[in-house]
Amino acid sequence: MRITILALAVVSFAGCGWLYKQPVQQGNVLEAEQIDAIKPGMTKRQVTLVLGSPALQGAFRDDRWDYVSSYKDQDGTVELKRLTVVFEDGVLVRTEGDYEPGSAAETVERENAEADDS
Repeated sequence: MRITILALAVVSFAGCGWLYKQPVQQGNVLEAEQIDAIKPGMTKRQVTLVLGSPALQGAFRDDRWDYVSSYKDQDGTVELKRLTVVFEDGVLVRTEGDYEPGSAAETVERENAEADDS
């Protein structure tokens, strides 16, 4: 009887959001340093060594790779990020998406400036 009541209470409270919800990260987790390391002219092999295998690679279009990630926080808010790398003749020509090259250097400069101020 007690186990049944406890089980019903747990199920009831789970729907109310009183229980801890684990954040969920899926897909390709890319760091700013990785984005800064890829440059036009790199081969597919070099890009794979820096970024890893793409999440999406077209079966009929091998010149475009998509790196996709999602992060769902405790509130259920989902943040999606995408990086597309485009090749011509097996060589990287451009990147597109939500990641900006140079952000790692900006972060380091900002941290150094903050350290100098203190």
